[in-house]
Amino acid sequence: MTAVSGAPAAPPRGPSAPGRLRLGDPVVAVWLAALAVALVGWLVVTLDGGEFLTRSTLTGILQNSVALGLVAVGQSIVIVTGSLDLSVAYSVSLGTLVAAETMESGSVLTAILAVLALSVAIGVVNGLIVTGLKVNAFIATLGMAFILRGYIEDTYTGPAGHVPASFRRLGYDRIGFVPVSVLLLIAVAAVVWLITRRTRLGHHMYATGGDEHAARLSGVRTGRTVVLAHVLCALCVGAAALFLAARLGAGAPWAGTDARYDLESIAAVVLGGTALAGGRGGVSGTLGGVLVLSVLDSVFNQLSVDPFFKNVVRGVVIIAAVALYARPRTRPGAGRPRRGGPGRPEPARPRPGKGPAADVRGQEESA
Repeated sequence: MTAVSGAPAAPPRGPSAPGRLRLGDPVVAVWLAALAVALVGWLVVTLDGGEFLTRSTLTGILQNSVALGLVAVGQSIVIVTGSLDLSVAYSVSLGTLVAAETMESGSVLTAILAVLALSVAIGVVNGLIVTGLKVNAFIATLGMAFILRGYIEDTYTGPAGHVPASFRRLGYDRIGFVPVSVLLLIAVAAVVWLITRRTRLGHHMYATGGDEHAARLSGVRTGRTVVLAHVLCALCVGAAALFLAARLGAGAPWAGTDARYDLESIAAVVLGGTALAGGRGGVSGTLGGVLVLSVLDSVFNQLSVDPFFKNVVRGVVIIAAVALYARPRTRPGAGRPRRGGPGRPEPARPRPGKGPAADVRGQEESA
């Protein structure tokens, strides 16, 4: 069979495809789950004698969602493409150090460009290892994480650099009760949504994640698509590093690892309905997953829940969500009789010896 190089790539498919939102859709489900968790948390905290739905609590939830949200949005890009990135935690840590040290000795603009350039380099290397050396994404990015960890531990023994007050406003300024940094998250998520849903590159990402072999036969340059997905993911991680540098006021070797952004970001992506196998999901669900985790953390902190029990509950929530998404869904009209039914008479079946085929046989016999 000859492949047609000009054939269009498969359009985005999955639960979050535009115009297909239903109550059972993972995107709708995860946002409803976030609302339900907030209501239950409010009830439990109120019964415990505390206050949950206050301006300070809402600000804290939104503030804690920014860094994880930026990393998770980037993680959703590579997962949709059928890849993975376990180096994001150490990339965040190194990004904060580079940003703070560059701002201390140079300008804010130079620091931003340096962090983004570092992020692009990490993303390109990850993508080339996966596509060029044919190394599994799990192993490739885990190896990159160890490389970054070794460099950080050998070079830094504690916080380094200094972030000027003008840039720290990104981490602390608010508009009402909404942190300014939330606007950064919304902007990055909007750009990623447009790329994945409205561009040829985004269609190629879904096609590559859904079936890489079929995408290649359709003319998609799957290797380049995977590399670009890793670069976009790394840029989102760089944005998270800049935010954390503004929040902390200095670079921190533990900024990404203590928050476990590698596993937390994957958990948020999975909660949002994105398939780990790739080809299905999107940014909208990922943001809902981030909100669920942030609300749970806020409730647990107010109730002073034991960290062990906190992790148990989070694990149960993730497993339950994946099990729910994995259930087979009945398509509209499924289970209906193919023939007959109310208002549809059973089509007449041809009788033996009658019909076009019988007429042809009769003409042949008479001839």
